Amino acid sequence: MTTQTFTPLVPPFLLAPPGVYRPQHDTRLLARALNREFMNSGTRVLELGTGSGALALEAARRGARVTAVDISRRAVLTARFNAMIARRRVTVRRGDLTGAVAGQSYDLVISNPPYVPSPDAHPPRKGAARAWDAGHDGRILVDRICDAAPAVLRPTGALLVVHSGLCGVDATLDRLAGAGMAAVVTDRAMVPFGPVLRSRLPWLRRTGLLGDEAEEELVVIRAEHA
Repeated sequence: MTTQTFTPLVPPFLLAPPGVYRPQHDTRLLARALNREFMNSGTRVLELGTGSGALALEAARRGARVTAVDISRRAVLTARFNAMIARRRVTVRRGDLTGAVAGQSYDLVISNPPYVPSPDAHPPRKGAARAWDAGHDGRILVDRICDAAPAVLRPTGALLVVHSGLCGVDATLDRLAGAGMAAVVTDRAMVPFGPVLRSRLPWLRRTGLLGDEAEEELVVIRAEHA
């Protein structure tokens, strides 16, 4: 397991209009984990919640056959545009997680889902916050991915998911174990609080989700069929 500190890297060609998640620290941390995975022209990769398509493009750059899914129409159009500009072959579908790829199986599933705890119990249906808000504990999408990803993974496949320590690392490991997966934390990074977390510090501390920490921990979890 590696612990890293870094500043975000955004490829200069990447479009990320308002309402589409712009690559940040979590994107880069997951990209580093992704680049440790074996890939060739026969590797099938699925990205759940692609946003701008940055991670899907990284997998395509490695030669994999990539399908990217997002529920946001704007994100789907953005990812398609970015793939065209980068001259990478990525299939981008609009849909709700693995529901968009029924009957398909993959060697690698990757996801940087919304995971920020919110005072609102339910995630927003529209607007920019749709890309990060995930209910009171930040786990609405994380839990759904833990439950759904094993069914689309090939027997030797792997899941890579990144999220904040605020929404519970052990909870993710336990959830994946309950789905028949062997999961470990492969990467950690401490990053400054972003504007969303800074705006919620009083609520986060009042609810006990955050103590007196001055930074946020990000983790990448890798899981395989047990």
